[in-house]
Amino acid sequence: MPNLSRMAAPAGAAPLRPVHLGAPDAVITRRSDGTIDIRARQPLAPYHRTLSEPLEKWAQQTPERVFLAQRDANDAWRQLNYAQVFHIVRCIAAALLRRGLSPERPIAVLSGNDIEQALLGLAAMHVGIPYAPISPAYSLMSSDFGKLRTIFGQLTPGLVFASDGKAFGRAFGAGVPEDAELVVTRNPPANRKATLFADLIGDEDAAGVAAAARQVTPDTIAKFLFTSGSTGNPKGVINTQRMLCANQAMIAAGFCFVAEEPPVVVDWLPWSHTFGGNHNFNMMLVNGGSLYIDDGNPTPAGAPKTARNLREIAPTIYFNVPKGYEALVPHFRADETLRKNFFSRLKVLFYAGAGLNQTTRDDLTELAVATTGERIIFISSLGSTETSPLALACTWDFERTGNIGLPAPGVELKLVPAEGKLEARLRGPNITPGYWRQEKLTAAAFDEEGYYKIGDALKFADPDDPLKGLLFDGRIAEDYKLATGTWVSVGPLRARFVDYFAPYVRDVVLAGPDRDFIGALVFPEFEACRALAGLGADATPAEIVADAKVRATFAERLAKLAKTSTGSSMHIERAVLMTAPPSMDKSEMTDKGSINQRAVLANRAGLVDALYVEPLAEAVIGL
Repeated sequence: MPNLSRMAAPAGAAPLRPVHLGAPDAVITRRSDGTIDIRARQPLAPYHRTLSEPLEKWAQQTPERVFLAQRDANDAWRQLNYAQVFHIVRCIAAALLRRGLSPERPIAVLSGNDIEQALLGLAAMHVGIPYAPISPAYSLMSSDFGKLRTIFGQLTPGLVFASDGKAFGRAFGAGVPEDAELVVTRNPPANRKATLFADLIGDEDAAGVAAAARQVTPDTIAKFLFTSGSTGNPKGVINTQRMLCANQAMIAAGFCFVAEEPPVVVDWLPWSHTFGGNHNFNMMLVNGGSLYIDDGNPTPAGAPKTARNLREIAPTIYFNVPKGYEALVPHFRADETLRKNFFSRLKVLFYAGAGLNQTTRDDLTELAVATTGERIIFISSLGSTETSPLALACTWDFERTGNIGLPAPGVELKLVPAEGKLEARLRGPNITPGYWRQEKLTAAAFDEEGYYKIGDALKFADPDDPLKGLLFDGRIAEDYKLATGTWVSVGPLRARFVDYFAPYVRDVVLAGPDRDFIGALVFPEFEACRALAGLGADATPAEIVADAKVRATFAERLAKLAKTSTGSSMHIERAVLMTAPPSMDKSEMTDKGSINQRAVLANRAGLVDALYVEPLAEAVIGL
């Protein structure tokens, strides 16, 4: 068995596993005011009018191929092929038409990924009824259901679906409008009338469904996806059929191999977000692939489930967020069967949602080489809910993490000089027309030339060779000035801090606007810190962060980080380890786990002040 902790030869010397990807290519022009325009030289290929077209195509051409699979109550894989899915979709679509649902009375989904949600969403889109998959966190983790009520106020749904009436009972009582029909797969609530999902699958009204499907156009609203971003308030992003279909053609221009061999994916990423629900799900649908719904996630309880699924199903492409990859590395090291199956036919490792730290990338590369003798290419992209999501993509081998590539065919990128950075703005058929029932937010999201202002700053990976791609350079709204007038680029500095303090930090918020230096409010990775301290499983967060060994480790790394930092814009002088996790109800954390810096700084103003007290406050770790 190979030594997986340390290889005899550098992993980078191993050959790269062959895979057909798009080549970097762009046309770059510069305006007199410093604005840079970038677009792909390759034109956007023709794409489907609606997402029902590929579903019908594969149901006819490959009816027996597995489309959707999920573990059942007996832990076996429940599978539906393309013919079965298309038949059930038309039956459900007939039931939805009888209910008179519409954009004014759409469908809201409260529960997470499962076959029933997929069938309901496909049926709704087939006949032009929008649906809105809403993060389960708003129903299961919230204490006041404030965001859920806000979303329902914007949507005015006519039907609300949840898989389990018991699990979502509190949300039903607190947020679901009385005039909305409730549909559940199991355990209908005792105090409210509900329809069983199975009852939606009745007789097929072929003529009525076909007539409704013919009325669906590229401009028909397919779904609403809610994003909070840095505002903390949910915004309903309109997703049209054109956006989603065009984006799959953009993706296929880079992921050429998915059109050559039907992809197989094991995926947990939530359909309430554009990464899992648009990028990944639609890639399987458009290319006739097979989607195995992963019941795991990047948590101590969820990672073993993902590992079990990957031990059985070998993906051809793997999608995850950085934390997901980090959580899987120990499982890959410990389980030879898992490693062999996972890497057996894998062509691409794809990450998005945050920056992947170099250590995790190196670990996975070593594992791949030790298992197969080949490296697996890592690629990433840039996009948002408003861009369907992929707008830029890196489809070539790059030695360091972080390259987000160049615009996909059909996307126009405009880089506008702003406070010493280049602000990214985007235009193309994959861009949302706006936010549902929020005209002011819609108007503010676009510039005078119709470009969507994504809010990210970008920079060239190699200023002397723009075709080597672009790097993320922070969120424009997060950056600030110190009292000296020096700009602090929060995004890159935050990523550097988290990477440097791994595995003991989950996230960090950087304080310092109008202050003399940068301070850090640190959200510790409590399990890693508990192990470092040698404390028992019952240790509280307060006991963990107060431990002398934990504090000494943070103080040592803070000092080493400072020695490698050049200038006050990179120099973090003090840190405080927080015991309370970010609150979703207080808008400190989005439902996908990203941190709202402004909300944390506002809600924890006392801790911010403590960073700047002289002499050093007891809770603060300083240089």
